[in-house]
Amino acid sequence: MAEYAVIDAVDDVVEAALRLAAGQGPVAVDVERASGFRYSQRAYLVQVFRRGAGVFLFDPPPIGDFRALQDAIGGEEWVLHAASQDLPSLRELGLEPDSIFDTELAARLLGHERVGLGAVVEDTLGITLAKAHSASDWSTRPLPQSWLEYAALDVEHLVDVRDKLADELVEQGKTQFAAEEFRAVLEREPKPPREEPWRRLSGLHTVRGRRALAIARELWTAREEFAREEDVAPGRLVPDRALVAAVLADPKSKNALAAVKEFTGRASRTQLDRWWAAIEAGRAANQLPLERATGGDSLPPPRAWSDRNPEADARLKAARPAVEHRAQELGMPTENLLTPETLRRVAWAPPEPVTPASVGEALAALGARTWQVAQTAQVIADAFVGSVQGPSQASEAAS
Repeated sequence: MAEYAVIDAVDDVVEAALRLAAGQGPVAVDVERASGFRYSQRAYLVQVFRRGAGVFLFDPPPIGDFRALQDAIGGEEWVLHAASQDLPSLRELGLEPDSIFDTELAARLLGHERVGLGAVVEDTLGITLAKAHSASDWSTRPLPQSWLEYAALDVEHLVDVRDKLADELVEQGKTQFAAEEFRAVLEREPKPPREEPWRRLSGLHTVRGRRALAIARELWTAREEFAREEDVAPGRLVPDRALVAAVLADPKSKNALAAVKEFTGRASRTQLDRWWAAIEAGRAANQLPLERATGGDSLPPPRAWSDRNPEADARLKAARPAVEHRAQELGMPTENLLTPETLRRVAWAPPEPVTPASVGEALAALGARTWQVAQTAQVIADAFVGSVQGPSQASEAAS
């Protein structure tokens, strides 16, 4: 097994950056986090490979300053797998590419049945990667050599994979599709925070009553604050099921809370005062949450459309199989051709009059890329018109 050294000093970053700058072609980049172990999504290892330079493994916490690396490779194409997962962690370090090639996204557009990194490497290069450490705690120090080898192999083959997939994109006439998708990933704004994130508590559906929901909210908030302080994943401190059990038990005292057998976890007993204070805060709260989330601008579930908006229901039922058929013709998953949410929104509130041009404008306003509009606007317009007219009338109206 090859020995891998981890770079953990700024001076060594500068030297590595010089070697990477002297390399050739795209730069493969990957990130290892400690999801499920730490509260933050910070990078605990950054792997970089470039032909003519080799593999470099960087330890972000002690380094802090990555300006030399950014200056060396920022203007090059970066090859990442599932780039949307890694870009936020890289940006926290001041590392940002001008352009990317996302091997997972390319594999999806090409219709590969398996799109995990190991599967794509195997399908394109015939090389099998071990995935033994993908869910490991990468905040561990020192990192074992077997983990470092795994991390290095994640980038060592990525440029070769990129070249194979690029050739496939040319063969299938999807190079422009991919270019637009890559640019969209790079330019996508972060999602705004959820208005009521505590509602994601697993098992919350078993809690009844606004006062009980207020207690669940306060317990979730207390756990979140403590997890942030400790930089520990919230579920490792107190699992969701334990918080919900505490709400359902409705304990009358701190001792009664401690006696709830399901109330377990790393901090259930040691932070008992914290949890009891949260329960009391929920019981005293003046602003009680609604039984159901308001949902902001979310649409009703499609199963309710036939009662609430029959015309929209007919449009969606006509358009969905038509878009699915188009995706099959293109050899890609339907959600990569057009997201279900985009189709639902344009079906719920279509443009007037319904034409390929007006539908295309509506799709673009909802974030669809140019290639997606070109592939689906006519199909959707035909389906919408056909949902209220006979086949001959639909053909004439949508033309």
